[in-house]
Amino acid sequence: MTLKERINEDMKSAMRARQAERLSAIRMLMAAIKQREVDERIVADDPLIVGITDKLIKQRKDSLTQFEQAGRQDLADRERAEIETLSVYLPQQADAAEIEAAIEETLAHVGATGPQDMGKVMAVLKPKLAGRTDLSAVSAQVKARLNR
Repeated sequence: MTLKERINEDMKSAMRARQAERLSAIRMLMAAIKQREVDERIVADDPLIVGITDKLIKQRKDSLTQFEQAGRQDLADRERAEIETLSVYLPQQADAAEIEAAIEETLAHVGATGPQDMGKVMAVLKPKLAGRTDLSAVSAQVKARLNR
């Protein structure tokens, strides 16, 4: 079963169970997938869906921070619930050792020697780790390694 089919089945089960918040989050994800398919005239595959899901989660985390700073706990709770619902569709998160190994392997593969090679390294790492970790943190790790 593809990820898109799984999301569609989860949407149906949320409808049957009358889980309004979960259904809302899943519909938002399906709308984002459909929008991307229409815009680019493609059929979304699993890696693309993971990327879309990751982007939506990042948006929710940003909103969550803003709502908490503004003292809007009701809206923060809603964002937290959406993050939980969407996180189910991401692959298992990479641990620190796996991330470090991927960075080391990529640095050796690309032959990176300094900060000027940052783009090449991240271009190789991004598809490997997309949806499995926060890429901005990986970028910071790579930058630190290249500045040594």
